[in-house]
Parts: sequence; structure tokens; C-alpha cells
Amino acid sequence: MRIAVLGWGSLIWNPAKLKIREPFRQTGPILPIEFARISGNGRLTLVIDERHGERCETFYAISSFDNLDDARDNLRDREGMTHVNGVGFVDLPHDVVSERALERHPNAVPIVREWAAQHDFDAVIWTALAPNFAEMQSVEFSVDAAMIYLKALPSEKFALAEDYIRKAPKTVRTPLRAAFFDVWPDL
Repeated sequence: MRIAVLGWGSLIWNPAKLKIREPFRQTGPILPIEFARISGNGRLTLVIDERHGERCETFYAISSFDNLDDARDNLRDREGMTHVNGVGFVDLPHDVVSERALERHPNAVPIVREWAAQHDFDAVIWTALAPNFAEMQSVEFSVDAAMIYLKALPSEKFALAEDYIRKAPKTVRTPLRAAFFDVWPDL
């Protein structure tokens, strides 16, 4: 199988344990992305968010694996997930898609499937974590709420959050990122 791995955040600049044949390339599918997930270390991270996300071009790399289960497990391991269900996938030859990804972002899955077919991939995998800002902050995600959250972070956690936002690919243009650079301009 020819398997693509999609990325829009830290996978691009820090693939770490992810086994890919060459670096990530621009021209992945356009998906609704936003900094709407609070990670374990307090950063706001990029996820597919069909409610608040901005349509952004993603990136892709070709997995070193030719077996979908192995490729999914490799991405799970890179992302530090306890279960492989957090890895979204489309498998064109078997006409199967990730149920978890369909639950979390049902409109994005057909976009990925179409992109895979257009680019002659047998399968595509991606990190299919859900936005969790509302659950973590007890307030609906908005740019204002996210900026309040960032401004309240202790300096060491803010430094991590800032680093992630600044390192995100330039093609990731979201309302939160614009607001961030309005307050903390690029140096």
C-alpha cells in the first residue's frame, strides 16, 4: 500500500518517531484547522475543527510502512496516544474509513478520501484528536477565550504555546494565529 501521513502541526517540524520516506510536502488536502486543543503541557495545538476551523492547506509525507495497521501504530506512537483509534484513516482498496474520525470530523473525511484518490494513495492517516478547549476551560472556544487562556498561562507554559504557534506552517492561517501575532508580533 502507498500510505500518506497528513500533518499541519508539530509532525512537520518534529516528526520524531514517525517513519516517513522523505520530509513533509505542502499540497495536502485543505481542511478546517484551528488551535482548539489544549495539550497536556498547556499548549494550544492544531486539530481539525469543523465548527471553528479555518480552511488551511495541510502537508503530507509518504509513510515508510506499506501496511496500514503498522503505519497507524507508528503515528499513534509518535503522538503518544494510548489507543490507535485516535489515528484517522481512509483505506481506498477496502473502502473503509475510521469511525472515530467520522464522529469527530465527518465533513473532513470525504475531503481526505477524494484527495487520496486524486494523488494515487491507497490510504491516508492523520491525527484525529478532537478539539477539547470547551471541556478543558468550561467555555466555548473562541478567539477571545483562547487569547484569555494564553495570556493567563505561566511563563514556562506560555513559552511552549508560543513556540508551537510560531512554528506552525505559514499556510496555517487561522483567526487565533492572526490574533496571537497582533498581540505578540513576529520578531
